[in-house]
Amino acid sequence: MTHAVVYARFSTELQNEKSTEDQIELCRVYAARRGFDVIGTYEDKARSGASVFGRDGLMRLMDAARDRKFGVVIVEALDRLSRDMEDLAGIHKRLSFLGVEIHAVHDGTADAVLVGLRGLVGQLQREDGAKKVRRGMAGVIRDGRHAGGRAYGYRPVPGRTGELEIVEEEAEVVRRIFSAYATGRPPREIAGDLNREGVAPPRGAKWNASTINGNAQRGNGLIFNELYAGRIVWNKVRMV
Repeated sequence: MTHAVVYARFSTELQNEKSTEDQIELCRVYAARRGFDVIGTYEDKARSGASVFGRDGLMRLMDAARDRKFGVVIVEALDRLSRDMEDLAGIHKRLSFLGVEIHAVHDGTADAVLVGLRGLVGQLQREDGAKKVRRGMAGVIRDGRHAGGRAYGYRPVPGRTGELEIVEEEAEVVRRIFSAYATGRPPREIAGDLNREGVAPPRGAKWNASTINGNAQRGNGLIFNELYAGRIVWNKVRMV
C-alpha cells in the first residue's frame, strides 16, 4: 500500500480554524477510496497561499519528501499548496523529482498540465482579489479614515469603518516613549523599563527595542508610525 500524507491550509482571508479539519477529512476519504495509507498530516493555519514563506507545515512536508517517507501528497485542491503559479510549479517539480505524486480531491493526479492551469487560475483570482481590496482601501483613505491594522494607543470605533478613538491608557505609554526617546534614551532601555513595570506590549509577551524603533524605511515601530503625527500613510509596503 502506498504511503501518503495530507496537506491542508486555510488563508488569512478565511480565518476559519475548522477549515483545515474539513480539508483533512476530505483527503482521508479520497485516500481510502484510492487505497492509500495516510501516515501523517501537515497544515498551515492562517497562512496566505500567495507565498511559500512562513509556511512551516509545507516546509516540513518537503523535508519529509526528501527523506522518501511517502509517495503521495493529497490536498483538497491545488491552491492549498500555492496560489502562485511559479511556486506551485516549483513544488510539483521538486516532488516529481523525488518520485512523489500530488493528488487533489477534486482533480485526481496532478500532472504538469493541470498544475499549470490551476496555477494560472489561482494566481489570476488572487491578483483580482488584491485589486478589489486595494480599491476598497483607497476609498477609505480618500474619506480620511484609517485603512491599516491595529495601532497601539487606538481602537476601532464600533460600527464606523476606518474610524479610530484613543485608548488613553495606551496613549499615555506612547507619549512616555516619545518623551524618553527625545531625551536620548535608547529604545532598549525604554523597553526594559516598560517590561519591569509590567506594561502590556502591543503584541507578544514583552517589549523589545524593535517594538519602539522598528524600521525607519518601512515606517514601523512606534516612533516611526506617522499615525502618531496625525498622518495616514497607506500602500507604503507591498508584499509580493
